[in-house]
Amino acid sequence: MTATAAQIMEGPSRAEALARLRRLERLADRMDRAFRLPGTNIRFGWDSIVGLLPGIGDTAALAPAAWIILEAHRMGLPRYRVAQMVGNAGIDWIVGSIPLFGDIFDVGWKGNLRNVALIRRHLEGV
Repeated sequence: MTATAAQIMEGPSRAEALARLRRLERLADRMDRAFRLPGTNIRFGWDSIVGLLPGIGDTAALAPAAWIILEAHRMGLPRYRVAQMVGNAGIDWIVGSIPLFGDIFDVGWKGNLRNVALIRRHLEGV
């Protein structure tokens, strides 16, 4: 089955968009809450772990965040929403780069999960 020109111009089908969203949610989950601090409800992910590498950690963690933002753009989110997502990633990067404080901040901010939630709300029409 081929898509019509109008469907191509509108962006991905609903089923394709939801499949993309699920992939992005899995990525965000790994980046922001893959692990639990034993004996607590504190969750953290690879973003927090990679962020411990001085100088390059927080910058390296921008790659998955950028992919989530790019996918949001491809899925047709409005520019203001994509800009909000860039702001979330920027806050994560700037504050996360501050030694010690930034590492603690990363555990609580969860910018990737925030951005994926924005995509979900857009797709659900909220």
